[in-house]
Amino acid sequence: MTSPTQLPIPFDHRPALSGEDFLVAPGNADAVAWIDRWPDWPSPFLVIAGPEGSGKTHLANVFLQKTGASSIDADELVRRGADDVVSGARALVIEDAPALIESGGEELLLHLYNLAREADIRVLVTAESAPARWAVKLKDLGSRLNTAPVAEIRPPDDALLQALLVKQFSDRQLDVGQDVIAYVVARMDRSFKSARHMVAEIDRLALSEKRAVTIPLVKRVLEKIRF
Repeated sequence: MTSPTQLPIPFDHRPALSGEDFLVAPGNADAVAWIDRWPDWPSPFLVIAGPEGSGKTHLANVFLQKTGASSIDADELVRRGADDVVSGARALVIEDAPALIESGGEELLLHLYNLAREADIRVLVTAESAPARWAVKLKDLGSRLNTAPVAEIRPPDDALLQALLVKQFSDRQLDVGQDVIAYVVARMDRSFKSARHMVAEIDRLALSEKRAVTIPLVKRVLEKIRF
């Protein structure tokens, strides 16, 4: 059986803090390019938007490694305040910005935006959608967010799905042949979340039955799983 390390993964990569690699493909290359051109952004904020499991957190970690940025969640921003968070920072990461807005943090986010602009620092913001779809009620915040560049991560194509499956099986030390990878890609739901879920379920079944990962085993998982 072919080892997963022998299967082709024809993509560039970006290492993250965890040591794992982020696979660069056409659907996410725009987001990677924006990170690579830091700090040359036209706005204090850059928004990376993509579905669950698309690699937003991984890219945020790439940005942290590249810039020495600080990662700030909603609770910390509320506790410390925008002035303290921005003070002395080289760059910042705020994940799931819509959750901060929905929890009543619009004024805080607006203040942080203004401070970042004054201090000439850059803030990487992640979300599942572009700011135009966020529940922003504060007009001044909305107008500022609408000036921020948005890098959207598109759903994976077949080549990226194959590479994702190869990587995730390899991460779990599972020996999976190219015929199995092709079988899964042709039949699975086309999303990052589904790729992760499929690998986890295949791993669980193979481990519980102490069996190799074969097409018959994968077929049973596909018949059972509901995305």
